[in-house]
Amino acid sequence: MNSLGTLKPFVTPTVKVSRLFDSHDIDIYAKLDLLQLAGSTKERTANGLIEELLSSGQLQTGGMIIESTSGNLGIALARQCVVRGVRFTAVVDENANPLALELMKAYGAAVNRVQTPADGNKLAARRQRVLDLLEEHPGSVTTNQYGSPANPRAHFETTMPEIIAGSGGNLDYLFVATSTTGTLLGCQQYVQEHGLDTKIVAVDSVGSVLFGGAAGTRRLPGLGAGVLPELAAAAEPDMVFQIEEIDMVRGCRRLARREGILAGASTGAIVAAMGKLLPNLKGGTRIGFMVHDTGVPYLQTVYNDEWVRSTLHQEPDLAQDTTAETNNLAGQ
Repeated sequence: MNSLGTLKPFVTPTVKVSRLFDSHDIDIYAKLDLLQLAGSTKERTANGLIEELLSSGQLQTGGMIIESTSGNLGIALARQCVVRGVRFTAVVDENANPLALELMKAYGAAVNRVQTPADGNKLAARRQRVLDLLEEHPGSVTTNQYGSPANPRAHFETTMPEIIAGSGGNLDYLFVATSTTGTLLGCQQYVQEHGLDTKIVAVDSVGSVLFGGAAGTRRLPGLGAGVLPELAAAAEPDMVFQIEEIDMVRGCRRLARREGILAGASTGAIVAAMGKLLPNLKGGTRIGFMVHDTGVPYLQTVYNDEWVRSTLHQEPDLAQDTTAETNNLAGQ
C-alpha cells in the first residue's frame, strides 16, 4: 500500500455499479480514479511523464516544467512537482476551469493564460505559448504529454492491469474518454499484448478533431482536441462516440444521483455513450469505464443549473430522467 510520502499513484478500486441504468442484465464496472491524490487519472500520467524526464537527465531537482493543460494534468503536475522540488508553469486557455486553476496555484504552480486566437484553436495557442516560455527560461523542459510514450506507458503499466484485476477480467467493452489519447492508447496496447477480447470504446466531444471529427466550439475542458496529438496516430479504438456537451452534463448528474459518484465532464460523456450502446447489447455483457476525475472543479459549471442554461442554452435535466430517479428512490 502506498503511503502519502510515496510518489507513485495510488491503486484505486474498480467497483461494480448497479443503479446507473435500468438494465439489470449488464455488468458495469467503474474505475474510480477520481480517488487519486490529485483527483484524476492524470496523476498516473504526470508521474510517468516526470519520471521519464528525470531518468533521462533532462530534468533535475530545482528545474522547471512548462506544460499546456486543460485542467487535470495541470493539477497533477503541480502536485507531483511539489514532492520532487520542481517548479511548474501551467499554460491554460480561456476554457480553463477556475477551480482547477485555484488548485494548481494552491500547490504553488504559476499559471499562464493564453487568449483565444482568431482561428479559435485554443490548443494550438497553448502549445505555441509553451514553446515561447521554454525559450524565455533556458533549462526548462516540457513533458510533451501529446507525444511522449511515457503517457500511454503509465496506463499500460498501471491503469489497465488494475481494471482487469478489479473487474475479474474478461471485459467485453472498456469506455475511455479521449484528449491526448494517452489513456486510451495505453489500455489498447495492454489489450493487444495480452490477447484480450476487450473492445476499446473512445468517447470524444462534438467539436473535437480526433477520429475524423470536425473542429467546433467546446466549452467544457478535458475532452477532445483542436489539433491532432502525436499519440493519436497509433490510437485505434474499436468504437467512437462523439458526445454533445449537454449530454455530458446529464451523464454527470445521472452518475451522481444514481451511484453517488461525483465526476467530471469526461466521465459524464462516458455515461452518455454507454447509454447509447446498452440497448444493443445482449444479456451478460461486461462493461468497464473510467471515472477519470472528481466533479468538484465542475460544481460551478456542469452541476450549476444557471451556468448550463446560460452557456449551453438547454435544460440541465431531462424530465424523464428526473422521474426515473424519483421512482428508483421511492422503490428502495
